Amino acid sequence: MTTPSAAGGREEPTPAALRAATARGLQEQFPGIRVWFGESTGSWWALVPLMSGPALLEAPTPQQLRDAVLNARARG
Repeated sequence: MTTPSAAGGREEPTPAALRAATARGLQEQFPGIRVWFGESTGSWWALVPLMSGPALLEAPTPQQLRDAVLNARARG
């Protein structure tokens, strides 16, 4: 999905498309996790399988979610 841009007629990705691409990027970086943006919460979420059982993580930004995933995996 794209929207027309005022500058030069270029089409730019919609916010939803950017969020979807960000989620895919995190899932590629951490195989086995599920990542999504909560439209209702405005937060980024990840379901991370761990040895102790699945962990549901929430963060305000994709970078903070990435850090939370790294911390959760380090703890196990």
